[in-house]
Amino acid sequence: MLLELYTSAFCDPCHRAREVVAEAQRLVPALVVDERDVAAHAERAEELGITSTPTTIIRRADGTEVVRAAGVPTLARLLTALAQAAD
Repeated sequence: MLLELYTSAFCDPCHRAREVVAEAQRLVPALVVDERDVAAHAERAEELGITSTPTTIIRRADGTEVVRAAGVPTLARLLTALAQAAD
């Protein structure tokens, strides 16, 4: 399972999102997290239609996007989304 976290350096909510994602990763050791700064990965962010930071995308092992959400996720919501991706 892959969690892509799109952030930007000047974004305070991104810092909070990183904390929630880190806690989810602690609880779900199989979770792979790929954080990408939208400035450094502008092409990829544009390809995916990322229009705000933070944006979280959860993908199944086969790469299928299961959940996409902008803003700071709550831990409960993130864990629920990860459970959906595991199905």
